[in-house]
Amino acid sequence: MTVIRLLLVDDDPLVRAGLSFMMGGADDIEIVGEAADGGEVEELVRRTDPDVVLMDIRMPTVDGLAATERLRAVEDAPQVVVLTTFHADDQVLRALRAGAAGFVLKDTPPAEILAAVRRVAAGDPVLSPAVTRQLMAHAAGGTADTRRAGARERIDALNDREREVAVAVGRGRSNAEIAAALYMSVPTVKTHVSRILAKLDLNNRVQIALLTYDAGLLDEDGQYGP
Repeated sequence: MTVIRLLLVDDDPLVRAGLSFMMGGADDIEIVGEAADGGEVEELVRRTDPDVVLMDIRMPTVDGLAATERLRAVEDAPQVVVLTTFHADDQVLRALRAGAAGFVLKDTPPAEILAAVRRVAAGDPVLSPAVTRQLMAHAAGGTADTRRAGARERIDALNDREREVAVAVGRGRSNAEIAAALYMSVPTVKTHVSRILAKLDLNNRVQIALLTYDAGLLDEDGQYGP
């Protein structure tokens, strides 16, 4: 059994205690450290080498957004799951753009938080297509045209097949679903996703989804855009 090394970051000691009790009871989870502020995260990550960081987004000194940006800029960084109280929030969206693998609400049932940590450790994002669309719609605003131009320029680096895979990722499809829809093997899909991440300098599938939306390849229903 592979044990997932987990770092907890939240400024509320009661929340940390609850998470530690809940997560530490699982056979495949090891709590390797706790932090009360985002400013403590980088040093703790160096010392404890976690696989996943469960990060509160609102903290008084260094918030989870800044901490996520710093972490994900480092090679071989741990995956980050953001803890929040809101479904659609500008800070959540910014954390996802910075490289967080997804988010969970603080009132999420314990079993679902455990499942989220396991999914992220396995390389899967924790963001349902419905929530992705909600966040994307929430992000649309005055800078949409500027984002679209920049996103389309980046998307142009992909070949036709990679573009098809990127759009499928944006629609929330799993590797198996993409393979079936595009008549290719799952390993081939994984290869395409890896190439897309490398070409576009992205961290994960959530960022691919956000970029395809910014580029206008999807509309808010997750279908092909204009």
